[in-house]
Amino acid sequence: MRRRRRPALPGARTPDETVKAMVRVDHAGEYGAVTIYRGQRAVFDRIASKGRIAAQLKRMEADEQHHLDAFDVLIAERDSRPTLLMPVWQVAGHALGVCTALMGEKAAHACTEAVEDVIEQHYAEQIETLTEMGETELAAQFTIFRDEELEHRDTARHEGAREAAGYPVLAASIRAGCRAAIGICKQL
Repeated sequence: MRRRRRPALPGARTPDETVKAMVRVDHAGEYGAVTIYRGQRAVFDRIASKGRIAAQLKRMEADEQHHLDAFDVLIAERDSRPTLLMPVWQVAGHALGVCTALMGEKAAHACTEAVEDVIEQHYAEQIETLTEMGETELAAQFTIFRDEELEHRDTARHEGAREAAGYPVLAASIRAGCRAAIGICKQL
């Protein structure tokens, strides 16, 4: 005789709902990252002396686009959906990218470092949850993405992210914004 599963507690998510929410949140995050890099490149691509950072940003944007493309597929495969706030993330991400680029190279790198700090922790929590749920293939894919995000963070640190003017306030503000966006996307 097969045992019946207990119904989920009110407010609790089923494993399927948990994965759908993860995919929605991560899709939004990768979309946001792409728009941040595009905003930064909109500034640096126009300045001949900023070719080096523009090339770095282009490589990191390509990684984020690869992640976004993978989440586009996962949305369909896992019967998830994009966050309802995609238009907001597009404007906010682009604005953050432009603003940090206008503040200078180190501020642009500080933005990357702050975002990737939050994303690394976020992916680590998801990987642990997915592993516990037996979603090993998805956990492995998220691990690859997390490792690429860590490369971006390490590049930003190497390029002087922490030397940006007002770094503590800038980084703390960006981290808080990322955490808020994650929380909102879990629901919407």
